[in-house]
Amino acid sequence: MIRVLDGGMGGELIRRSAGAGTGLWSAQALLDAPEQVVELHKDYIAAGARIITTNSYSTVPSYLGKSDLAERYVELTRLAGELARRAVIESALASEEIIVAGSLPPLSESYRPDLVPAEVEALPVYQEMVRALNANVDVFLCETMSSGAEAVHAVSQARSYGEGKPVMVSWTLNEIPGRGLRSGESVTEAFQQLQEFNVDAYLFNCTSPEAITEAIKEVVELTDKPVGAYPNRLNPVDPEWTLDNEIQTGLRNDMDIDFFLNMSERFQAAGATIIGGCCGVGPDYISALTARLRINNE
Repeated sequence: MIRVLDGGMGGELIRRSAGAGTGLWSAQALLDAPEQVVELHKDYIAAGARIITTNSYSTVPSYLGKSDLAERYVELTRLAGELARRAVIESALASEEIIVAGSLPPLSESYRPDLVPAEVEALPVYQEMVRALNANVDVFLCETMSSGAEAVHAVSQARSYGEGKPVMVSWTLNEIPGRGLRSGESVTEAFQQLQEFNVDAYLFNCTSPEAITEAIKEVVELTDKPVGAYPNRLNPVDPEWTLDNEIQTGLRNDMDIDFFLNMSERFQAAGATIIGGCCGVGPDYISALTARLRINNE
């Protein structure tokens, strides 16, 4: 059985005019339009998502500091959890059917293993984010982890301060299939670094679906835990990209809904049991995925 994960938050909130593509990114919506965050969560639930992810991807000091709000990261992370839980309560479905995943993101830039903060800097921030989310989430999702060290930083704090709640990790990959993480480490090497933490699920996100398919094949040989995938629709990301510099990514022209559905079937065939989307994948994609899975299960 496939568990459907939601799609991207930041890009969809921007499309709905809740924020800007730079600076605070999706955290802007927490400040200016929290109701839009709730509505987007509810749209994903209505589309069939049974795991929704808190809008805490940008509630980190590095992003908030661009507007002198770094000291509010705990407050805004807590708010992200509260809004996700509220969306579940307000949905027409029984709340126990929907899992709220607390997002623990990179603390600097996405896709940049060279910018991962040192352990002494990272651990206290992740610890506080876990504590801020804990009352409103069912699991912790350490996502878009670009290196083994980055994943260890997030996973260790979720395991230590998450009061026994499940912990999932999701790595972002080199866009060339079979090349491992963006850090250059193989999937197997990254997996081995997490063994002391007894991770509950292994996923891959914010990467091309082609690279994810190969990574799934590798990780299912290493574990009997659930494996998942939520690709983005972005063109390959420049190694020097940051949220605020002039390097542009843009969306792939070929990754329409049919393409996404076909790749999702490949994920499932490779062994994935959790499937959703990341940047550029909105509720319409998730609705189509839910419908396709329903047809395939009939």
